[in-house]
Amino acid sequence: MSAYYTSGATRKRKRHGWGVFVIVFFVLIIIGGALTVYAVFFRPNTYTSALPVAELIIPTGSDFDKTKEIIYGKGLVINRTTFEWASFWLQYNDKIRPGYYLIYPDMSNLELVRLLRSGRQTPVKVTFNSLRDINQLAERVAGQIEADSASIAGLLSDSAYLSFLGYNHQTIPALFIPNTYEFYWTTTGEGFVSRMFEEHKRFWNESRRNKAAQIPLSPLEVSILASIVEKETNKNDEKPIIAGVYINRLRSGWRLQADPTLVFATRDFEARRVVDFHLNYNSPYNTYMYAGLPPGPICIPSISSIDAVLNFQKHRFLYFCARDDLSGYHAFAETYEQHQFNAWKYRRALDRLNIRR
Repeated sequence: MSAYYTSGATRKRKRHGWGVFVIVFFVLIIIGGALTVYAVFFRPNTYTSALPVAELIIPTGSDFDKTKEIIYGKGLVINRTTFEWASFWLQYNDKIRPGYYLIYPDMSNLELVRLLRSGRQTPVKVTFNSLRDINQLAERVAGQIEADSASIAGLLSDSAYLSFLGYNHQTIPALFIPNTYEFYWTTTGEGFVSRMFEEHKRFWNESRRNKAAQIPLSPLEVSILASIVEKETNKNDEKPIIAGVYINRLRSGWRLQADPTLVFATRDFEARRVVDFHLNYNSPYNTYMYAGLPPGPICIPSISSIDAVLNFQKHRFLYFCARDDLSGYHAFAETYEQHQFNAWKYRRALDRLNIRR
């Protein structure tokens, strides 16, 4: 009888021990699973070195292998395995979104993958100014968004597209208003031009259009004249005075006789002096030969030059030339005699420095 009860008690203890083992086993599985989930999704897993933020660019057309190559190449992920697991479970492998992203230190895989999978890019600032022509514009902008310079320049040399916008090869520089704009990095060439078309309309508001009409000039004509002012001086405080000289000449029926138009016509952009070669070069941009404004801007004028024309200084000057102190400022004159004297002083200053052209 005693042996029976002892055997029953033993079996109960064995069943109890097995139950404890099962519970412990499942608890360990749960803990292990929780730790795995934490490691895969929630543990900080990005590294930006000493930087507060790192830039990440995923080009259009990238697959997951290319994306990993870019991320790993920049050293942004600490544990690659957990990043790839998280990407798999969150289905990022098949949802690669190109763009420009900012990666912060200690982001979890969940935060990182969600950001990249969502396509929530950080806009980039696109700045352009002091540009001679459309080709320089294309190169400058292409360095700041995904579209390459060839696609932008090609678009802006397409006669049909330019006609659709209301421009031609000579007038298209007037479309662009130099400034700093926000774009998504994945912006295409056409997307860039379309945005500039809207910015142009926004810039030429009622106030500016009214000022242009009072001169009277069209917005395009203002831009053409502003491009000449732009190339005459980089002194913003002097621009309205120079604009006033040219408007006085236009109103008097004079030829503009603007040296920068000769430089543009001959493409002799390194010239320091205007010589017979420039003066005799037959081109509609030669404002010594042909009256009125040239057929298009000779550069992409800045806002300061456009506003200088719209707010030109009223005076009686008809002449100006560079000062002989070579400060970049100009000497203005009402009479040809005074202008000749100012020009002689400037030529003498160039001769002293042996500047012949």
